[in-house]
Amino acid sequence: MLLQSSPGEGSESNADFTNLNNTATMTALYNDLKLFFQKAGAFPGTPIVLHVEPDFWGYMEQRSTGDNATTVAAKVSETGIPQLAGLPSNVAGFARAVVKLRDTYAPNVILGYHVSVWGTNIDIALSNPSDAMVDTLASRAAAFYNSLGANFDIAFAEFSDRDSGFDQYVYGDSGRSWWDADDFRRNVRFLAGFSAATHKRIVMWQIPLGNTRMRAENNTNDHYQDNRPEWLLDEPARTHLSAFRDAGVVAFLFGRGAGGPTCACDDNGDGVTNPAPINGNTMASEMAASGALPAQVTRGSTPTLVTPYAADDDGGFFRWKAWQYYQTGPVTLGSVPQVPAAPTNFRIVP
Repeated sequence: MLLQSSPGEGSESNADFTNLNNTATMTALYNDLKLFFQKAGAFPGTPIVLHVEPDFWGYMEQRSTGDNATTVAAKVSETGIPQLAGLPSNVAGFARAVVKLRDTYAPNVILGYHVSVWGTNIDIALSNPSDAMVDTLASRAAAFYNSLGANFDIAFAEFSDRDSGFDQYVYGDSGRSWWDADDFRRNVRFLAGFSAATHKRIVMWQIPLGNTRMRAENNTNDHYQDNRPEWLLDEPARTHLSAFRDAGVVAFLFGRGAGGPTCACDDNGDGVTNPAPINGNTMASEMAASGALPAQVTRGSTPTLVTPYAADDDGGFFRWKAWQYYQTGPVTLGSVPQVPAAPTNFRIVP
């Protein structure tokens, strides 16, 4: 909401900062936020999650001195809103304003803080830092959150909101966005460090839906490849899920952040497609007449695995694996997030 308000200017970071320091804009924002909380508070028995200004906190951390939110200016009490009187005129004051309005009008709302892995100006998803550096970056991200002096209930984090194939073929990325086992391990380590230092559980959101299994995934519009769903849901031993669980993660929200990347729906309107395989994605996607489990059918003399779920742009892979996950049963949450001592938590299961 802050990014898309007026006056705004330049980059996302500049637009956020400009609006954050415009008294009229912030007065409107706080009043709208107050209205939201009043509406949500009318349902006191219903938990409602508000993910507060994704990406904003990362941009403000980049503007801060010493990862301290109090060093970044913001309009808070200047708005004249009675509930915000006395709050400091900085990003910490903005965070406290959000919490104050929630506490006043809607205690049933669960506030989500967004931790951006790139907020330190070093993006471990695009580089390969040492474990010691990952620990340092996690500590810095946690220090920025703790400097807010505002008690959010949960943190949100992400892998990427676009498929790796989308980044590669649409944005011309050379392949940096494709994650290997070490990228996942570093991500887990960062999250564990942040969670342990802030005492916050984490929701991973905007997880791409592409896969490298189904023939429907041929790196065209709505059919781009990725490997995140496979890493999380196509590993029977569940060591990958358990590693994220042990790092403080309590939920995974799958979904693209823009049009064009893969959808677990028939957004492309082309029905089920089985183009020629690429990169070894040999599994056919078809609508089966009935049945809940993958079935073997024969084309000529060759048995082919069919996923009988839906005419989705990902070939039905996500529905299939999500179904299997719940058939097996949810992963049990642990009690205390722990920083992984070594990369031995990860192994590839054939």
